[in-house]
Amino acid sequence: MNINPLDLSNSAALNFSGKNILVIDDFMEMRNVLRDILCNCGADIKKMQMAANGSEAIAWMKKVKYNVVLCDLNLGHGKNGQQVLEEAKYQSLIDPSCLWIMITAEKTVDAVAGTAEYQPDTYLLKPITEASLRVRLSKIWGKKEVFAEIHKAMKQRDYPKALSLCDQRMVSHKTYAADLLRTKCDLLLAAGEYDHAKNVLEKILGARDFPWAKAALAKILLKKNDLAAAKNILEETVEANPAYLEAQDLLTHTLQVMGDLESARNVLERTLKFSPNSAIRQKNLGAVSMKLGKLEDAERAFRKSVSLAENSVLRTADAYLGLAKVCSANKNPEQALKTLEQLKKNFAADNVCVMALAIEGMVHHQCGNEQKAKQIAEQIGQSIATGNLHPDSDGTLEIARLLINAGDKGQAIKLLQDEIKKNPESAALLHDVAEVFDEAGMGEEGRQLIETSRQEAMLIMNRGVLLISKGQYEEALSAMREACAAMPANMRVLLNLAYVIITYMQKNGATPELINEARHSLRTANELSPGEPRFIRLTAALKELTALK
Repeated sequence: MNINPLDLSNSAALNFSGKNILVIDDFMEMRNVLRDILCNCGADIKKMQMAANGSEAIAWMKKVKYNVVLCDLNLGHGKNGQQVLEEAKYQSLIDPSCLWIMITAEKTVDAVAGTAEYQPDTYLLKPITEASLRVRLSKIWGKKEVFAEIHKAMKQRDYPKALSLCDQRMVSHKTYAADLLRTKCDLLLAAGEYDHAKNVLEKILGARDFPWAKAALAKILLKKNDLAAAKNILEETVEANPAYLEAQDLLTHTLQVMGDLESARNVLERTLKFSPNSAIRQKNLGAVSMKLGKLEDAERAFRKSVSLAENSVLRTADAYLGLAKVCSANKNPEQALKTLEQLKKNFAADNVCVMALAIEGMVHHQCGNEQKAKQIAEQIGQSIATGNLHPDSDGTLEIARLLINAGDKGQAIKLLQDEIKKNPESAALLHDVAEVFDEAGMGEEGRQLIETSRQEAMLIMNRGVLLISKGQYEEALSAMREACAAMPANMRVLLNLAYVIITYMQKNGATPELINEARHSLRTANELSPGEPRFIRLTAALKELTALK
């Protein structure tokens, strides 16, 4: 019998030759059992490592690129298996080609449901037998081999090659046609080919009602700002597939953008019945509940988020900040300040420290200590004036709140206007800025300031592109450089500058100075918003220009 090397449905085709394998379990006896089973399957014991806990496992993965990982879900004290997987993927310690099997004695959904984007290839229930492990390994190994070259092209961001390989594999490996179609759609979305992706998805859905295809179509509708259509398709998807967490998360996001916080909260609570151990979803529930004034629910959710993320690489400062704010709102300033102290011990990033300081000032303001609140506001104001403070969007909003309450409305307004100029097309940001003005009793004045800042930013952003469309190349280049000087943290301005430079060079020829300016603009834009489809297209165009030079 001839065996296709890529068709490993037959367990005899398993080949561990040269493969690096990691076994993670807190019980030595279980590690030995798994080691013996793997050796019986042909694994080389010299290429196999053992880890008794999450920290050991991460340390090994920083040294060795593994082909196979067998990991127990419950690892005792410290990180659990899901958190080890999340950290491994988050830090790119494993490639998509790595085969990850999560082993568990738990049969409940609660035990295995986690963060949707960080899932293992499969779960295997204890007790483990050689036969069960062979069957599971064979099935996954075959798929990994089929996708190996595609994943390599994706890692290199060579989307045309990856798409071509998907089409080839769909002809030669029809068994994986559905997975290949899904990967193809993901690639089209990543490359910004939304119309092409929409056509492919509609053809898929015309033949079969795949939940993932509906979710992907909803993503495109969200990109096109068709919120109502996205909401409808997602509601239809989750009604038929309530355990499909990605669609539930997308629906929550859509409802939040639409301002329907009560419905968003209901979806979150429903999702958490399937995934109660997701620190991110608990944090989101806390944030939505707090906006709705459900302070007890918010505090409960934030506390659970902090607890669940204690050993996770996905731990964020947001849960601590939210907890501090809700404790203050619940007239418990001591607990709020204690939470902020815990935050400072766990997070050293400048933007987090700024947020913590701004919220600390608001805590003092809310409990009547105006002198301390004003002192902190002045400290932050001086740091901003000297250019030593560069808060992110959330930090800017909290600082503005504090400055307004401390009597410095002028600096607060300037901060908010500058923030709008960074991202004038963000409906969520404009809503949050309006909320700050409303809280300060500046509703109508605030709306006028927001609209003026937004229009000014849009005019500056698009002037260079308009000029170059008229063939006014020198004027376009000058206009975009002025826009970049005025709004250096505006991602769209940076991409427009790169576009104008590239178009200018296509007409007038490339120079080292212009190439470096375009590269710097693209690099800065990607740091502000990684993976933008336009960044990918402009980078490819610049690469083509430099190859011709």
